[in-house]
Amino acid sequence: MSPGLLLPLLLLLLSIALPLTPATTQPVPALPVVQEDDVRCLRGVKRHLRDPNVRLSSWTFANTSAGAICDFSGVSCWHPQESRVVALELSGYGLQGAVPSHLRYCWATTTLDLSNNSLEGPIPPALCDWLPYLVTLDLSGNRLSGPIPSELANCVYLNSLKLSRNALSGKIPASLSRLSRLRTLDLSHNGDN
Repeated sequence: MSPGLLLPLLLLLLSIALPLTPATTQPVPALPVVQEDDVRCLRGVKRHLRDPNVRLSSWTFANTSAGAICDFSGVSCWHPQESRVVALELSGYGLQGAVPSHLRYCWATTTLDLSNNSLEGPIPPALCDWLPYLVTLDLSGNRLSGPIPSELANCVYLNSLKLSRNALSGKIPASLSRLSRLRTLDLSHNGDN
């Protein structure tokens, strides 16, 4: 190779291999640590919900390899080798307690199905802040009480919202009319009816 071509070729290779550094360094926003966050989410869900039917017994956290949580009962991941939860489907598990705040660590979840359990207390108003990408939310068939949070309108991607067969009370929030993608809404059999 001629020496005249060697220098440009070397510069090209260096420009590809070395990362460019900006002239001014600005802090880069931290991305969530997917594996740790989703594991933290599931640990919290298991710890804070009573599980009399032992349906969450497969949720052991000894295996820390990528994708290990994807084999848990009721858990689906974006990719089998990642630990990013896309769906948490625990319908009919007999779970008891309040909707766990640790769900906030499963921030990429698009489906949350906690239907047909024995969950009690209010629907957390921050639920859509915790899970901003929800497409399907099913909390039907529980013992949830209190008003339907107007903040559920912050789940802008919702296609399906099922809150039937609970003890929810009050008016249907007008803010739910902003859910332009909503195709299924079931609020039946709540309160006194």
